[in-house]
Amino acid sequence: METISLFSDVVVDAPRTEGIKYTGSKLKLLPHILRLARQVDAKTVLDGFSGSTRVSQAFAKSGYRVLCNDISVWSNVFGTCYLLNDKGRGAYQGLIDHLNSLPPIDGWFTENYGGWPNGGCAVQADGLKKPWQIHNTRKLDAIRQEIENLALPTVERAVALTSLILALDKVDSTLGHFVSYLKDWSPRSSNDLVLKTPSVFVTEEEHQVFRRDIFDLVPDTPVDLAYFDPPYGSNNEKMPPSRVRYASYYHLWTTICLYDNPELFGKAKRRKDTSDRVATSVFEEFRRNDNGRFVVVEAIERLIRSAKARWIILSYSSGGRATADELNQVLTDSGKLLEVVEVDYKKNVMAGMKWTNEWICEADEPNREFLFLIEKR
Repeated sequence: METISLFSDVVVDAPRTEGIKYTGSKLKLLPHILRLARQVDAKTVLDGFSGSTRVSQAFAKSGYRVLCNDISVWSNVFGTCYLLNDKGRGAYQGLIDHLNSLPPIDGWFTENYGGWPNGGCAVQADGLKKPWQIHNTRKLDAIRQEIENLALPTVERAVALTSLILALDKVDSTLGHFVSYLKDWSPRSSNDLVLKTPSVFVTEEEHQVFRRDIFDLVPDTPVDLAYFDPPYGSNNEKMPPSRVRYASYYHLWTTICLYDNPELFGKAKRRKDTSDRVATSVFEEFRRNDNGRFVVVEAIERLIRSAKARWIILSYSSGGRATADELNQVLTDSGKLLEVVEVDYKKNVMAGMKWTNEWICEADEPNREFLFLIEKR
């Protein structure tokens, strides 16, 4: 397969987006994702693994018609808030003011996730660390119950839930996920929970938001360009790739959206339905198949072949299970590789790769992220 570098290194200013602290966030990559997208004549874009929806927001604000998809409940809520909104921010201010005015109550979230200040120590009498201080979980309990009571229309409900999640993200005592919590309270956890209207926007395009398995969605969803950022397994030795990190890392956002008081387990009080034996993702699979190929490599190959898109932008991390040689073979069989962008977070370096073997040589280095622009056969 010939690898061609056709395009200049024009810097594209990414529009402002909004989201939570998120493992695998593409916030720093947005200018480069948008630059690659501008190289082709695309009008419709599928963001197949939308996560915090920053990429979907950026595409929508840049004039594309966006199809936003993610299997997680909270991502679907974010997508509904930002992409299906048709009102200005001011239209929601009364709702947000009302939710902020509610008196605190003791409820399910306080019982399970609220902790006393304890002079700065987050370890409670039950021996467990907590993600929020009790004055904020009491507000959470009051606000979440009121959102349920109001029986809001779909978009307004999504705006309210997004506002709540964004506010909670600013006063947590975590490293950005809910698998474990800090031993000592973070300084921000002492602040008061205050909701703000999300930075919603209105565009002329009719966007769509899905919550479907990607392999069920792509065969029936024709688009010009697809952006795929699968949840590759972790390369953290303390969090082996067998762990389904995206289901477990953000279990509390799921519970806040569903408001279902689920059965919990473990020191972090995770949802039982996010346990490693229950929740699965083929892209986080660490095993090889009977032919000796990593299962995740076959999943990437299947994804690219199934996509009804002329062009694909694929994100790949050097910490992923797919080796560079294996992934290169998939790209070779799938179409023409128009451009590769390499990101070295440790050195803060970005560069366009001209030849296939250049990125293969670089891929063994840690902290690297690659963006591949592919024209399908």
